[in-house]
Amino acid sequence: MNKKQKKELAMLGLNIVVIILNTLWFVFIWQNYYSSSVYYIPFYGRGNYAIYGIFAVVYYSFAKLYGGFGLKNTRATEIAYSHTIAIVMTGITMYFIIWLLTRYMPAILPIVYGMALWIVTAVAWAKPANLMMRRIYPPTPTVIVYDNPAAFKKGMYITKVADWRYNVVGTIDVKEGDDKVFAFIHEKKAEAVMLCGIHSSPRNTILKYCIAEGMEVYIRPNIGDYIVNSSEQLVLANLPIMLCNRSSQAPLYAFVKRAFDIFFALVILVIFSPVLLIVGAIIKMYDGGPALYSQDRLTKNGKIFKIYKFRSMRVDAEKDGVARLAQQDDDRITPIGKFIRATRIDELPQMINILRGEMSVVGPRPERPEITAQYERNMPEFSLRLQVKAGLTGYAQVHGRYNTSPYDKLQMDLMYIANQSIATDFKIILETVKVVFMPESTEGIAEGEITAADQDVKTDSKTEEKNS
Repeated sequence: MNKKQKKELAMLGLNIVVIILNTLWFVFIWQNYYSSSVYYIPFYGRGNYAIYGIFAVVYYSFAKLYGGFGLKNTRATEIAYSHTIAIVMTGITMYFIIWLLTRYMPAILPIVYGMALWIVTAVAWAKPANLMMRRIYPPTPTVIVYDNPAAFKKGMYITKVADWRYNVVGTIDVKEGDDKVFAFIHEKKAEAVMLCGIHSSPRNTILKYCIAEGMEVYIRPNIGDYIVNSSEQLVLANLPIMLCNRSSQAPLYAFVKRAFDIFFALVILVIFSPVLLIVGAIIKMYDGGPALYSQDRLTKNGKIFKIYKFRSMRVDAEKDGVARLAQQDDDRITPIGKFIRATRIDELPQMINILRGEMSVVGPRPERPEITAQYERNMPEFSLRLQVKAGLTGYAQVHGRYNTSPYDKLQMDLMYIANQSIATDFKIILETVKVVFMPESTEGIAEGEITAADQDVKTDSKTEEKNS
């Protein structure tokens, strides 16, 4: 067993600890409150072990989904938050499983007490586990190889935010040439290299060198990488071929996705109908303006449709006719608007758009035509996200923020388009539960900006043109 495998085994052990501790708490809850209520004959021996195993698997699955085991990549506070969301989802799932086993609605308080115990245990575990991780994985000596100032800036930003993972020992411009880059990496005794904004030829040369030397390589991808990633791999005339096409959903996937969209929208409208009525009435009473507003947005193949949302801003929010994204501390947002934006309640009327087939539950967020036009002036490839139907949630909404740059959102949307599947859609829907309660995910753009299209976007796009 090599050094890397030993570290990974130690990390696995850290994660198993919290699973075992919370499974033991579940054993206590099950034995004292639920086991004797199993329909017909109470579980004995293997039956009890099976329910313990189900809990461990469900908890592990949700914790994995929400990033609860990402000790190497996230801070202790986010690990604790991820486990909290995972525990809530696990508690709900286990309650319904117990319901099926007992054949009647079981007492809910024991499972609530159990969730409280699990959360306390996970939160208490997160900090020491994170500290132990940093001893197992000290910051990796890292060299940043870049091609332009914007790429350099983003590389430094990544390593600064994740300072527990990277120790930047040097930076070098790729224009220095391969030999100087290799010598610099060797001189700095780097164990990892981050490649930022480098076009394909020197990037491939450096990549092969680093892999041969046993180094980790982090690559800031470009748009072309995502297009290639979605390609179909073939062997023709005994030669490997990659076939790249515009995205086209398989008929079965398209049918299942549409059926799920209709089912999801109907269920949400029925369940949240009281919320829809109350919120609509409050907005109307606040200033006498309409509760709903509609706005032109773009969906698949650039088709324009009217999106519906609860109004969260003043009636005259865009009285000058200029399209603007919400800014940080935007005074156009009403008090009720702040609440419904933070909780995503303002998005509920979009179930109508989903029922009408204009949107899907999962897909790139629909942009306004005039804002899209602004983006495309600096970034013509922005239209590639219109290969699929716009969505209520999506990869960019889960992993980005409201003020994430358009170029980065485009990359995340293309990641989704390259990996569309029922499993991917379901995973994104579950991940959305986590970000709903994260205020930074709705953080506005900087004051004075009309859109999030900053200078970095222009530089990224120009670099991409040069690299293609």
